[in-house]
Amino acid sequence: MNSTQAVEISFRLQPSPRIANSASAATVGQVPGRLPRVTQVLALAIQCQDLLARGEAKDYADLARLGGLCRERVSQIMRLVYLAPDIQVELLYLVPTPTGWFPISETGVRKIAGLLSWADQRRAWASLKV
Repeated sequence: MNSTQAVEISFRLQPSPRIANSASAATVGQVPGRLPRVTQVLALAIQCQDLLARGEAKDYADLARLGGLCRERVSQIMRLVYLAPDIQVELLYLVPTPTGWFPISETGVRKIAGLLSWADQRRAWASLKV
């Protein structure tokens, strides 16, 4: 005899300490602008990687069909998952700007992702931020 029981899970979301301490950070629920484009594209790359890992997409061609993109663009986007984890975190926590414009371009970040060594990536990232 099978019986199903409901399980209730409750949790509280708290803002990241980096965002909470930022002078330009908005209060919870308010967005002062748009996230930088590079942040949006990295988040998309991580989501696409998850779709592939779960088997919901078979390959980049599937991702392209699902997202209405060409395969070349999907390849460009997916290159961002090769960034060192600390660089990814830094990019994901960039603060929103009124226009969504940020001085670091996606193209520049993709070039860094093309470097094989995370140490080389970190050096290139440090010089790009200056």
